[in-house]
Amino acid sequence: MANATSVDRLSPGDHACLTFSDEEERLDIVAAFVRDGLSAGHRVLCYTAAYQPVELHERLVDRGVPAADGTGRGQLDLRPTQSWLAGAGFLPSRVLGELSGAIDRARIDGYAGLRVAADMGWAADPVVGVEHLVTFEKQVSQLFADARVTAVCQYDRQQFDAVTLASTTAVHSCAVAATVYYDDPVLRICRQHSPGGIRLSGELDYTSLEVFRDALGEAVRLGEHVHVNLGGLRFIDAAAAGALVQTAATLPAGRSVTVTCRRLVGTVLRHMGAREVATLHLRAVQGES
Repeated sequence: MANATSVDRLSPGDHACLTFSDEEERLDIVAAFVRDGLSAGHRVLCYTAAYQPVELHERLVDRGVPAADGTGRGQLDLRPTQSWLAGAGFLPSRVLGELSGAIDRARIDGYAGLRVAADMGWAADPVVGVEHLVTFEKQVSQLFADARVTAVCQYDRQQFDAVTLASTTAVHSCAVAATVYYDDPVLRICRQHSPGGIRLSGELDYTSLEVFRDALGEAVRLGEHVHVNLGGLRFIDAAAAGALVQTAATLPAGRSVTVTCRRLVGTVLRHMGAREVATLHLRAVQGES
């Protein structure tokens, strides 16, 4: 099995596999991968299956990625993976040729490197040639290692069977995963890469207060402006809400905590004094006012 690493530790030549069951987690990792590539002066090529290119572009921008600047000057290229299936289905040689051409163009155009993010959801459909998927991934690993390309292939655990996931993961040089601070049937707390902070889902109360404070404290140490994504949180009690408000209140002027949350969670935070803390900003999840 490929060794697990964090998205911000990927290096040129890494062909990473991301298996996911949480779409928010996948988008966060992809956004961080794109952002870091743009910042390093690399060309970034994203193949998308779950979203149209314009929709993925919007989601990247929502996560603080300078996608508009990147696409405007040709540094960021978003393409549908459906382009891999034109004509006679999936032909590995044709796709490998396309990727080789992208490597050459990045060099000719003067970029410091190339990053490729590929949503592999298309391979879960009954596609002619999909039986060559594992062989294709092996060939891609060799191509990217030789050319010092950094890549992340994304596989949804809900779409693929366990055998396919095991086979494809094994032929990647590494696996990329979220940094998880806490995970049980009730609550999950993990690092959020873009924008930087933490993300919680489930229910948060006093029984998990210590691990929540630890994760929040690390986020404050890592970033000047901390984003706490509570969009997946159904419930928060007064103790946890108070800890979050208190943390924001201790920050000096010029730093901030932005909390994205559902209406009920926002109500609890306001009852605990969120409105009185200048460094704390509440934002409703998309679709709620």
